[in-house]
Amino acid sequence: MINPNSSIAELNAMNRDTLMEQLGIEYIEVTLGYVHARMPVNQRTRQPMGILHGGSSLALAETAGSLGSAFIVDLDKNDVRGSHMSANHVRAARNGFVHAHARIIHQGKNTHVWNIDIMDDDGQLVSTCRLTNFIIARNQ
Repeated sequence: MINPNSSIAELNAMNRDTLMEQLGIEYIEVTLGYVHARMPVNQRTRQPMGILHGGSSLALAETAGSLGSAFIVDLDKNDVRGSHMSANHVRAARNGFVHAHARIIHQGKNTHVWNIDIMDDDGQLVSTCRLTNFIIARNQ
């Protein structure tokens, strides 16, 4: 289990030298069953037409939901693996930040299902995503 007493700085430090660092993803709030993360809309996350790339949104959503599952399970005994991701992109974002609000909607023994809404700085919905994570027991 990621230590529930970990500071946001400690959680963000785990992203060094990863895709999350490359995209500028940072955690804002993490509690049991909820993760708020944000990502800048900039040259690293936009597509050629100057709007947020859908793949960047999916990376943000999966990052938030995966951390949420890792925060819940005992990582000494289990691995968390993404199984399925879907998204509906409903509004373009061109600048500022987008904020992922991940909420667990199913917490089973072997699967977690997360709903992740991605909002712009004005609170407008940009994308809504659904993530299913497998919880896999490690061989002891």
